[in-house]
Parts: sequence; C-alpha cells; structure tokens
Amino acid sequence: MTRKMLAVAGLALAASASTALVPAIAQDKVSIVVNATQVFGTIDPARINDYTEYMAAVNLYDGLTTVAGDGSIVPQLAESWTVSDDNLTYTFKLKDGATFQDGSPVEASDVVYTLKRLLAINEGPSYLFSKLIDPDTLKAVDSKTVEIGLTKVYAPFLTTTPLILVVNEDEAKANSDEEWASDYIASHSIGAGPYALEDWKRGSQMVVERYADYHRGWDRGTPIDEIRFVITNDEATVKALATKGELGMSSGSQANETYEAIGAMDGYKLIETPTATAFYIKMNTKLPPTDDIHVRRAIAYATDYATIREAIYPGSELSGPMASAFADAYAGDLPTPEYNLEKAREELAKSKYAGQDITLTHSYVAGLSFEEDIALLMQANLEQIGVTLDVRPEPWNRITELAAKPETTPNTTQVFNGPSYPSPDSVFYVQYDSAASGTWASMEWLQDPEVDALIEDARTTTEVDKQNDIYKELQRKIVAQQPDVFMLVENRRYAASSCLQSYEFVPMMSWDTDFSRFSWECSAE
Repeated sequence: MTRKMLAVAGLALAASASTALVPAIAQDKVSIVVNATQVFGTIDPARINDYTEYMAAVNLYDGLTTVAGDGSIVPQLAESWTVSDDNLTYTFKLKDGATFQDGSPVEASDVVYTLKRLLAINEGPSYLFSKLIDPDTLKAVDSKTVEIGLTKVYAPFLTTTPLILVVNEDEAKANSDEEWASDYIASHSIGAGPYALEDWKRGSQMVVERYADYHRGWDRGTPIDEIRFVITNDEATVKALATKGELGMSSGSQANETYEAIGAMDGYKLIETPTATAFYIKMNTKLPPTDDIHVRRAIAYATDYATIREAIYPGSELSGPMASAFADAYAGDLPTPEYNLEKAREELAKSKYAGQDITLTHSYVAGLSFEEDIALLMQANLEQIGVTLDVRPEPWNRITELAAKPETTPNTTQVFNGPSYPSPDSVFYVQYDSAASGTWASMEWLQDPEVDALIEDARTTTEVDKQNDIYKELQRKIVAQQPDVFMLVENRRYAASSCLQSYEFVPMMSWDTDFSRFSWECSAE
C-alpha cells in the first residue's frame, strides 16, 4: 500500500531574528528521521541478534511482556501470569483486545506457533529457550491462555519473555509455503507491535508507520506517526541532517564532537543517561599471543582508561564484566582497572612470548570515529611496551562473521554489550558460557568449565541472595582470567530534536527506542 509522504517534522524551519529555530510540525502526521550506524540485518524476530535488529523488533512486534525503566517485567500481550510451585510451568493469560496489524486477534495458538518457530529456526534469541522448552509441551489451554513448560528450573525465565515476540500464525501460513514462513517474515512485519513496516531499502533506510489500533493506545501525548531509520556512521552526514532540521534522534554511537555540535544547535538537545551497557576490548583466549594471560594483562595495563572515558567516549569506571546497575549482584570488591605501562612491561616479560616480536590484530566497527581514536591510542601505548597493534577496521557484519571461529576471531575487538534481557544472566551466559561461543558477544572464546558451572548454578537457583552470591563469584573468576579489557560503562547520549519527549532508559538492548513510549511536543522559545 502506498501512503503519501507528508511533511517531515523538522524539514522546514521557522526562523526570525528573534526566534530560535524549531522543527515544524506537520498538521496531520509526525514523521521523524532516526539515525542508526549498523544495517538492519533482519526484522525476523526469530533471528534478531544486535542493536539495530532489536530496535526494529521492539517497534514492529510485541512480546508476552516488556520491560519498565526500572528493569521490572511488566505486562504487554500477556496481562498476567502464574508460576507453578515447582517453577517448571508458566501460564500466561493474554490481554483481551490485542490485535495484530491486520486486525486479527492475538491468541494463545499464535504464542505456541511463535515459540515452536523460534526453536525450529534455532537462531537469534533461541539460545535462551532451546534447551529449556520442549516444543511438544507448549499448550494453548484456550484462546487466551497459554502454558509453557520448562525442562528444568530457570530462575531468570520471566526476564526473557519480552523476547517471545509474537507473530501472526494465520498471516504467516497464508503467505508462504515454507514451513516457518521465513521468506515472508523476512520482509513483512506480522506482529502486534506499535509500528508496521512500510518500506525497507537494505543498507540505507527503513520506514515504519504507526499502527493506529495498537492495543496499548496512543494517549501518551502526540504520537510519532512515521519513523525513517537512516543508516550511516558518517558523522558529517548526521550533523548535516541536524543542520537541515531533519534529524529526530541520532544513534548512541557518535563522537563527542558530533553530540556537542548538534546539542548546540537551535531546536536540538542532548539526552544523556547512565546505562547497564559495557564497552570492552574482547581478547581471543584461543589465539596466540592473547592465549597467554600475561599478554592479556599487559594489554589491560596499557589501556588509558581515563583518556578514553573523559576525552574519547563518555562513560564511568568498569571494574569487571558487569555494570553496577545490577546493584544487588555486583561485586564491589573488584579492583579498578589501572593504566600502568611499567606493569604492562612486567606482565609481558612473564609471558611465554617474552623476547619475541609480538603483533596483535585489532578490529573495530569501520566508520565509528571514536572507535578509531581508541584503536590509535591503544596502538601508541602498546608500541611503548614493544607490541605492534595491527589495526583492522571492519563493517559490523564482517566482525560477526569473524567471530564464528577462534582462528578467525581477531586478537582484540572493541565491542559494546548491553543486556539483551534485564538479568545478570544476560551478561554472563551471553558472553562467557561455552554455549555462546561463535557469536560476536563471546569473542573471548573463554570456554571455561568452572565458569559454565557457575552460570548454570545461578540459572537454577531461585533464592535471590544465593543467586547474587554466585554472580559475584562469577565476576571475580572472570576478572582473574582477564579475557577482556573492561574499558567503561556507557553513559549513553543521543542528539535529539527538542520536540522529542518522554525518553526513558530501559535496561534491555534497544528497548529504550520503542517509539510508542515517546511523544512529539514542540514549543517555540
């Protein structure tokens, strides 16, 4: 269906000598541009894997539950749920009146189909459920009640239910002869989310339009009717969009200079918030010379943390694999990472590669200027201790390909990782469990049986205090092995139109970019 593109809010600027520039408001449609730095590899909720794909998913689909700003699990398509005494059976009651974007009701059979499809495809979020849910035990008790049986106790299960992004079974089957309609769902949104896919030019942009009959309603102020996601990591392009008044919101991966330049423009502001997202240099523990712990420790000592946090990319101290946002599970006794080139030399002298020419490969996302700055800083520091850093900028999809095998994973790679579900388990299982090996989040290739056992213990422990003690032990054990340089906890920033209101940080990857939670309210200054 073709819809006439009405005036983009912000395309026209009203100005006078005494009036600040303010993005103009379309009379009957609010349409904004949102910048993303990575391509949308997929919109199939059974295959989503990174921040852009999660950003698409949270706008196109609704889950059984969603996440509030404080990290709590709250109803979405499910209005309530109960858990059996043995913690093995979860029963969800679906909300009356929730419909898919074709107007048909969301029913329990759609949830069963969604989970069976996710398990069969075995990609994306399936790793959370593949050994946990037996598809033969999924049950639609009635049209509004679904029962999910677990094969074992998994204490964080409810925190993963926002990723049960429900697809329309009837639409899928009506439009594809494939068993799981992968061909159709790859290019069509068939969810119950707030926005529907309107146009998608892979590699450059995606356009989504507001679903007027969205079950949660649109009573939180003036809604955003259309979002055009523009894919670019070119800082000049992002600033140009803002200069022309077209930018609704930037990505969270701009250089300091870009944020400051846009934030100083009339009609724009900076949104700043602490997060649970950590920024690491992941070190391949299976590839020489980073297979040697002393080399890894030397790299960590050669990292100028303060300069990175204060001059290159804003953040706070990170003392281990997990941010302190998970306060009750955080090990507060971990040492603060130290920049000390003398200690770096001492560690290098202890390694089995001492006295040899040492070269490390180092990858980062091509086009991100702050990551380039970090790479050049690391290169200069390591050169002072006799280590050569072979800097290799790569497009994100290439980095994910390299991560598939230990022999192709670089020695060191700059990676952000935020919770893909609001639990400490998403820090440890996703990055350090052996089952995660071969993914971009787990480029350390740690594969440590003791770490795996602790992760499993935490997952099966329902007593919160005991579970948190396990998480603290995990942090200490991981830090002792130094599989990462723990650079910083991201202080997220977005450059945004002054009209964009109601932003709230949500401790789950890209869930803060659910645009149904925003409103568009402009006022001339």
